[in-house]
Amino acid sequence: MMHSYNIYKSLIAIALVAASPLTATAQDNLDSFERFRFGGYGEMVANFKNYDSNRFSGQPAGANNGSYANISIPRFNMAFDYKFTPKWVLGVEIELEGGGVGVETELEASENGEYETEMEKGGEVALEQLHVTRLIHPAFNVRAGHMIVPLGLTNSHHEPINFYGAERPEGETTFLPSTWHETGLSIFGSFGRGCAAFNYEAMAIAGLNPDGFGRDHWVADGKQGLFEKDNFTCPAYAARLDWTGLKGLRLGVSGYFCPDPAKNSDKSNKYSRYTAEGKNTLGIMSADLQYRNRYLTLRADAVYGTLAHSDVVSSVTMSNKSGYHSGAMRRVAHSALTYGGELGLNLRAITGADRCPTLHPFVRYEYFNPQQSAEGSATVDPCCQVSKWQAGINWYALPNLVVKADYSTRRIGTQRVFGYSGSYNRENELSVGLAYIGWFVKK
Repeated sequence: MMHSYNIYKSLIAIALVAASPLTATAQDNLDSFERFRFGGYGEMVANFKNYDSNRFSGQPAGANNGSYANISIPRFNMAFDYKFTPKWVLGVEIELEGGGVGVETELEASENGEYETEMEKGGEVALEQLHVTRLIHPAFNVRAGHMIVPLGLTNSHHEPINFYGAERPEGETTFLPSTWHETGLSIFGSFGRGCAAFNYEAMAIAGLNPDGFGRDHWVADGKQGLFEKDNFTCPAYAARLDWTGLKGLRLGVSGYFCPDPAKNSDKSNKYSRYTAEGKNTLGIMSADLQYRNRYLTLRADAVYGTLAHSDVVSSVTMSNKSGYHSGAMRRVAHSALTYGGELGLNLRAITGADRCPTLHPFVRYEYFNPQQSAEGSATVDPCCQVSKWQAGINWYALPNLVVKADYSTRRIGTQRVFGYSGSYNRENELSVGLAYIGWFVKK
């Protein structure tokens, strides 16, 4: 009986660590609720910049200098876990991005008092997770539904207490969907012990839609969701493997493969040239690590992806009314690359002063380029090549409530256009933020 009980506890731990966004520790998942729990997380951010938002305005030096600021609620998330039985678990997560969306009906005096409904807010309401898990064995379990795609460090650990800085690391979120969630089937589990301990997940999911691929964000905007049903003609496959054999250290590798995204287009006949050119295979690989002890936190990540026949994708004309990229913004690259690392220190632990606030100063460097290389006669846009340094501090007022402040500077790739030779303007930014995470009700 004791052996069966231990297996049951392991199953619950694996399922909830993999499925739930609000995990503080594995023990919290094991013992904190019997039947259901409800919680969430949220973020508030203010940015103060010396540049405007359009690096591609045609100005020889890139973004215009000046004084610009904005304030927002990037995300408000609600999560719910429910155990039908000890071996059947439901997970739900709903997220409002950018304050959600809104519409307004008003009388237009300039149009003879006609009623008019307008979109007033450009945010998003998204069903980020909705899945049912069948627990079978610690090494093999099955999940079906809408799930997080565990590619890269940020998607796998996207909650606001899992990264330094007021906003998510910019590299991965520039050319990968974030948070990336798709519908499909997944198997996952944990095996080994001691120095040979591993966690894994493998899934078959809806693939990306090349209609959304573009210059600035590579394949990030190819995530489906524009219509009520996603195209599933060409599924994609994703997998992740984490090694946890050393206390405090996690090493992870992950990958994504879609054999022919063109088949997921809203109008796949637009890509008929692939009959002669071949499939526009999309492959992405990632490696990341995190090491944490009492005194420091170290994280690093690298992501590289390639899209076959990207020049053909770029040549497909998209309607201006479609909501997809067109013209120069449609120029998708053959490959994209990002890498970076961050180091944070726990001043309270280092000083040994119990009255010292829990302050974590940090520094981060990252390079990212959604136009790393081109194909055929296409050329890359140097405006997309960014090296970024960031330094700041996180104050953990509570274990799950953090106040953040950071300063960052971006160096943009050199250019030779419009008769101008030299570097683009640097982009400097001060950001402050507040984030929380927690379970509010547990039964």
